[in-house]
Amino acid sequence: MSQGRGKIWEGSGKHMQWFILAYLLLLALPCMGFLPNFWSRVLTLSWNSHTHQDITEQSILNVTLETLRGTKKHQGNHAEELTRLGRGFWRAVGEVVKSNAAMDFLSSTRSDPVYHFDSEHVESAMVMLRQFWAQTLLSVRAKEYQSARHSLGQLFHSLQDFYSHSNWVEMGQRLIYLHLLQPEEPAIPVANEDTPTCMECFSLTCRDNLMPRLTKTRQDSQLLTTGYFSTFPQKPQGKCSHGGILDSSRYIGAKGGINKDSTSPLFSPHHYLHVEAATLATEATLSVLRDLRDTVGHKTFLRLFSVKQVPALVFVMDTTGSMFEEITAARLRAHSIIQSRDSHPGQPGTFLLVPFHDPGVGPVYETDDPNQFMLQMENLMALGGGDEPEMCLSAIQLALTHSPPLSEIFVFTDASPKDAHLYDAVKALALEKQSKVTFLLTEDPNYITESKRSPRRRRRRRRTSKEPLSPDRFSLYSSLSSVSGGLTIFTTNSDIQDVSTIVEDNTAADKVTLLHVESDEKLMSSHYFRVDSSVRNVTLHVTGNLIECILTSPSGQSQSLLSEQGPLAEIEHFKGLYRISLLFPIQPGQWKLQARSDGHLTFNVIGDSSVDFLYYFATVTNETHPGLARVEGSPVAGVPAFLVLAVTGLALDEEASFSHVTLLGADGESLQQVKLNSSSSFSSLSSYSVEELVGWVGSVPRDPFCVRLTGRDSRGNKLERVSTEMVQPTHVQIQVLSVPRLVPGHSTMVDFDILNHGPTRLFSLTADDDCGYVQKRGPHSFPVAEQGSFRGQVDLHTPATAQAGATVTLTLTVHALDLPDSNYAVAYLTVVPPDPDTLPPTCSAAQVQSTCLSICNESIWSVSLVVSDRGRSGLAALQLQKGEGVLTLFHSPPLTEESLVEAQPGQDQQKTQKDKTTSGGHHHHHPHHKVRLEKGDPPLNVSEWVLGSSQPLWVRYTSSCCSAQAELLVWDTAGNMKRCHLTSGQQRQPSDWSTESSGAGRITLTGVLFWALGLLWSSLL
Repeated sequence: MSQGRGKIWEGSGKHMQWFILAYLLLLALPCMGFLPNFWSRVLTLSWNSHTHQDITEQSILNVTLETLRGTKKHQGNHAEELTRLGRGFWRAVGEVVKSNAAMDFLSSTRSDPVYHFDSEHVESAMVMLRQFWAQTLLSVRAKEYQSARHSLGQLFHSLQDFYSHSNWVEMGQRLIYLHLLQPEEPAIPVANEDTPTCMECFSLTCRDNLMPRLTKTRQDSQLLTTGYFSTFPQKPQGKCSHGGILDSSRYIGAKGGINKDSTSPLFSPHHYLHVEAATLATEATLSVLRDLRDTVGHKTFLRLFSVKQVPALVFVMDTTGSMFEEITAARLRAHSIIQSRDSHPGQPGTFLLVPFHDPGVGPVYETDDPNQFMLQMENLMALGGGDEPEMCLSAIQLALTHSPPLSEIFVFTDASPKDAHLYDAVKALALEKQSKVTFLLTEDPNYITESKRSPRRRRRRRRTSKEPLSPDRFSLYSSLSSVSGGLTIFTTNSDIQDVSTIVEDNTAADKVTLLHVESDEKLMSSHYFRVDSSVRNVTLHVTGNLIECILTSPSGQSQSLLSEQGPLAEIEHFKGLYRISLLFPIQPGQWKLQARSDGHLTFNVIGDSSVDFLYYFATVTNETHPGLARVEGSPVAGVPAFLVLAVTGLALDEEASFSHVTLLGADGESLQQVKLNSSSSFSSLSSYSVEELVGWVGSVPRDPFCVRLTGRDSRGNKLERVSTEMVQPTHVQIQVLSVPRLVPGHSTMVDFDILNHGPTRLFSLTADDDCGYVQKRGPHSFPVAEQGSFRGQVDLHTPATAQAGATVTLTLTVHALDLPDSNYAVAYLTVVPPDPDTLPPTCSAAQVQSTCLSICNESIWSVSLVVSDRGRSGLAALQLQKGEGVLTLFHSPPLTEESLVEAQPGQDQQKTQKDKTTSGGHHHHHPHHKVRLEKGDPPLNVSEWVLGSSQPLWVRYTSSCCSAQAELLVWDTAGNMKRCHLTSGQQRQPSDWSTESSGAGRITLTGVLFWALGLLWSSLL
């Protein structure tokens, strides 16, 4: 990996000065919770502390790999498995980590004890946790994966804080507190307001400062408590403080504190228990991820984290009457791509189609089924049309909203945009998602007479205006493609099928960018790109009209790119596009492009490689927590910032190192070089094909720029990657302060701040959303003083018909009225039901029978259960997750034990069972309508088997005594899940359910009641 790993300040005295300054600033500001991210360890001098970032990243990675192993029929190469998780996976993990850390940085959450399990707000914090869980499930089921990752990050933050801020560890607990997310599990009472919880502590390290009832010394009547932080809410006398040198409440009796956030006694009085707290927080995070996976299914879980996802295929199609050739070309490309992907099976990609004309836009066709996508493509018809402008930007906005991050949107049209007012919102979405927009335009921008088409084509679409068309009417398209890193190609109907090969080039897996630059020079210009040992299949795309172009290899050999044949490359020239493929073997090293044109040129060089990078800008934030907060929107020009990069796709044996990044201007010129050092954040993940680096940008450039990463591969060749979107530095910021849930039939307000880093001036704010819920779009104008701020609100009204789980994408853009300063913020709002069902189903043991002998394979055990839903939703599904026995379900209580021997899982019996069982694992018997499930069977859809899902089910599990444990998963229709742990009478697990019997043949009181209820129920049916 990087040669600089762990040497954060090597060779940079200026960096050390900044560190000292930041640390001194930190000492004047408060701190709370597990530390947010890698920079927190620097600021607190606790290099071996576990942060929210560590816990979250490692947990997601572990469960993802565990899920992949469980879904693969044959174990693949482990090293390759890790390398091929994909850039999209690490982007998705980063979104969860970002949402987690934002709980410490947003003004609406950072000081609220409910989000951090502070100040004994345990009950309200648990309610919040369960809301985050329900919201995550809603979003996943609606395939709103970005929203799901956001709420999942929030859930993780609060859940992890519980183990650091409470006395759970001090009570001697070595298992996670199930009651936090499972209300049916046993609860430990929280200390009353007038109950003292701590004793005085006068040192940095506080040992034995909890009252006896709050520690492991008193097991009979233990109480929960969490520390009070700062001055709100007021800390009562005798209560525990959060503690640490930045907590002002530590001076109020009882002095001291109990937090276990770090290994530093300066910040954590119970620092000696930090590892234990972090271990439990990690286990709790793993448990949530496994519950989520088992609830939504393995395939959906992998989609949630974009595991091994091939690039999305996204078409925005003009369907007016002149678009017949364009639609045909798009169909052919889609068909070719789908056929190619069929030969390389993996995780299904996303297919997205957004048709538009005037005035109609949509609907959005989104699927992961290629056959369904092709059916929609075949149904497209080129009909109608009228005046030249069309609703193109509205369609691109929908495509960006519905497509995954890191996508490329391909727009086929011959018309300029009629909805130019949406340009800022569309640009904001493209930059926020790091998605490219490429335009394939079959119209000459200099055309000013009425017809370029044949008479046959004019009959399908006739321009009603005889006014000459402006040659810059496509300028918004060119600007959008330039900012997002895409291309704008002006071609013809006769060439569109050939030009559309760019769709296949750019949507293949593992494509990386080696060069992306634009040029308006009339003289010969020179551009360079590097090929390293990991790069294969290099393709150059040049848009515009070349007068002269020479390609030179690292060995000095040259070839004119205006001739089709040559020693270095194969050239295809179509109207508006040159497609150049380097010939094998491709020489590693620096390649040179020299070109001259009479107009605008764009050069884009791509290759196949797993090695790529992600990045973000960040600033030191200390409002409640020391750490690096990501900059939302564009960074502020002329001020310092950190640049954080994650290099992805490194092979485990790849000894690559990375020295610096270069901030490149629009013409490819170098604006600034930024040295990189290892953040050491990914030290626990260093064997998992990713490395995190951090650089110090002394002053963010004032001109737009893109980022080029430079390093060396294992053979010593220089390695370069380019992130093509153009960062737009600015002097204004906009911050969304709250992301509320949307309730059908209700209005909601979203608070925001405008921060002016320039002189006093007027600003204009515009709000857009993809569902039309914003009440007043704007623009709204207001003055902001120099270095001042403005706080405002956006009103949204959610119609009563809104579907639970839907996501509304809100885009806020702000402009200075006198200067070209602008910025944006994007928020994802989830529609939730007004009164959600958060109660999971229950499993009540009615009877346990065991005849287990010393020879286990000669005896069996069984347990009888009543499964019901405590909420309003009703049962949805059951699955035998673990165990080698047989689970038998009944419509009504079995009156005899007639199936005990029949269900014995001996070899002969198992064969008989499989002969009787249908392909879905179901087999019906009378008179009790039995269904049997074994491990490996898919979940049984209860609604397909029983008339009313609100009815209880009667279940019997029977197994050989050689397999003494099993696990049953039960879901209700709201998505709540219950894990029912079944054990033989000899090896019973305590407290999984309070009704479980402890001996053969014994029946608990609750079990009898449920059994009687079942008999009564069945008699009424």
